[in-house]
Amino acid sequence: MALVEMIMPKMGESIMEGTVLKWLKNVGDTIEQDESVLEVATDKVDTEVPAIQGGVLKEILVQEGDVVAVGAPIAIISTNGEDTAAPAPAAAETPAAAPAPQAVAQPAAASSDGAVAKLDQPASGRFYSPLVLNIAREEGISMQELEYVPGTGKEGRVSKKDILTYVESRKNAPQQAAAPQAQPQAQAPAAAPQAAPAPAAQPQAQAAPAASKPAASYSGNVEIIEMDRMRKMIADRMVDSKRVSPHVTSFVEADVTNIVNWRNKWKNDYKRREGENLTFTPIFIDAIAKAIKDFPMINVSVDGGNIIRHKDINIGMAVALPSGNLIVPNIKNADQLNLNGLTKKVNDLANRGRINKLTPDDLAGGTYTVSNVGSFGNVMGTPIIMQPQVAIMAVGAIKKKPAVIETPEGDLIGVRHFMFLSHSYDHRVVDGSLGGMFVRRVADYLENFDVNQTI
Repeated sequence: MALVEMIMPKMGESIMEGTVLKWLKNVGDTIEQDESVLEVATDKVDTEVPAIQGGVLKEILVQEGDVVAVGAPIAIISTNGEDTAAPAPAAAETPAAAPAPQAVAQPAAASSDGAVAKLDQPASGRFYSPLVLNIAREEGISMQELEYVPGTGKEGRVSKKDILTYVESRKNAPQQAAAPQAQPQAQAPAAAPQAAPAPAAQPQAQAAPAASKPAASYSGNVEIIEMDRMRKMIADRMVDSKRVSPHVTSFVEADVTNIVNWRNKWKNDYKRREGENLTFTPIFIDAIAKAIKDFPMINVSVDGGNIIRHKDINIGMAVALPSGNLIVPNIKNADQLNLNGLTKKVNDLANRGRINKLTPDDLAGGTYTVSNVGSFGNVMGTPIIMQPQVAIMAVGAIKKKPAVIETPEGDLIGVRHFMFLSHSYDHRVVDGSLGGMFVRRVADYLENFDVNQTI
């Protein structure tokens, strides 16, 4: 008989709100404690929100596409699965009051003859969720035009449903949509109808993409694939990183024969004992963490004219998803974990990343990143820095090569295992000497790996 309010959980240090993507349960469904109830998108990750308590989902307080602040109520759960008479009228008031903003917005935005519905006045300063902004960007809707889109969300915010409805009506009536904007600007130059479109080009620029689409013709031997939400986010961040940070890359080749032999010795025993794979990645992360302690100015970020030096060493690792996208969870305080602890964390983050079970906390707070391009058979790469970090390392494939081996009896030619380390760094704050010495120190730790240690 008890009713429990389910709230939007905190999903990371810097995340203050999330966009509801999809409800996985309907009103009246029985849910177990910790069972996923809805999907939420933040600017870092899409994640599922579990139920805080088992029972029956009595009421959904926010709709798909709504932006909800952390700590705000999102649903009501009846813990016994029974209805409670008192809260029912209160629950009914919310849906009854909800259509009011719609009723106000519709007349203000409605136009005759099937024209696109728009607000009479621009909603300046209105908040827009990342999801709405992404859709607007895809459809060529400028911020000026977006301010005229009617919103039915809280405080007149534009929901996913609102923007999709607007886009659909805009496609069906492109000429009428442009007409209201052309009239005010056409009043002054009445004698020169041809010149009027020039001043109005910016507000009407949205019509140009629609007109230019037919010009881009493709043969029947192509497939047009729309970027998914994560791919677009990655694209934006990579472009931003190259724009913000002047990238410089240094390369070092390391002899990792001792590591290869040690792993071959222990990997089968570790698999039988722990039920997990012993990979090279935790060994690389261990060496990087040690080198960061030697060169703490590589563990920094830039904030305007300030350099922020981080005391925590949180090393991110790029994980390839089945979709082909990449995601970068990080190991908090990697320098405080032994090799077994690092192996456990690497396997856990990689496995949860591939099944979309990472949390925003897993992705937040990284101070340095490593990307194992060798897992794709690449010998080296020039990785792009994860902002606001200032450096990233790519570890290449391990290859057998002939090498000169120095012995007390003289030099010999033998077969050794080598790999390239590629270190990209932000030349605003990391000079070539620091960037070069750091990657060389990582190689030194790998080459001097203790083959007598156990795991």
